[in-house]
Amino acid sequence: MLQKKFTPKRTICKVTFSIPEEWAEKDVQLVGDFNEWDKKSDSLEKKNDKWEITMRLKPENKYRFKYLLDGEVWENDDAADEYVPNDFGTQDSVVEVGK
Repeated sequence: MLQKKFTPKRTICKVTFSIPEEWAEKDVQLVGDFNEWDKKSDSLEKKNDKWEITMRLKPENKYRFKYLLDGEVWENDDAADEYVPNDFGTQDSVVEVGK
């Protein structure tokens, strides 16, 4: 699930990424354009029966991303704004941050 909240001047959008707790046992990484697809830079925390992280993203951009579950399984977000093909024959999730 994606939740978007702009700062008062709309210079940053706080995007909360979350997935159900049962998707992963030990850890979840958020990997995408915003962190140069670094598998170790953004870990989701387990809270209230889900995995969650909030990222500060620049408006007027689209970002491709995926979740890496337990260091093994790549998964898309069920609530992504869209899905686009990638070079691996699968799809990436996309979050679109408006104005």
